[in-house]
Amino acid sequence: MNWTLEVVIVPVSDLDRAKKFYADQLGFTVDHDTVISDEARIIQLTPPGSGCSIVIGKGLVPDMPPGSLKGLQLVVPDLKQAHAELVGRGVEVSDIQVVGQNPQPVPNPLDNVGFVFFTDPDGNSWGVQQISSRA
Repeated sequence: MNWTLEVVIVPVSDLDRAKKFYADQLGFTVDHDTVISDEARIIQLTPPGSGCSIVIGKGLVPDMPPGSLKGLQLVVPDLKQAHAELVGRGVEVSDIQVVGQNPQPVPNPLDNVGFVFFTDPDGNSWGVQQISSRA
């Protein structure tokens, strides 16, 4: 039996601001934006190529302090390109960092150990790691 992680709830304070950040600046696809009532709304967004989505919402999602989710991670085949795209979309992103070292030689020295980091408008933190073998 496969056990797949399909959705992660991301706690935010302003749904429209967060939707704009994730859709417009990060390029996530808006799968749906469902308003159930004045007190309940769910927005599901998916990173390009991902099998896991994020959900932001109110009323029907767990009550967590906005900005309290730390260490979410995306994986890309080309970190330099991803960094350039984030900068081009106005995301405040760290410079490329090498974290650790590969135990054996790899074709690209950033594979597995290259990262950039950013936060959403509420302070939820994200890392982006290069793993080109998944391309």
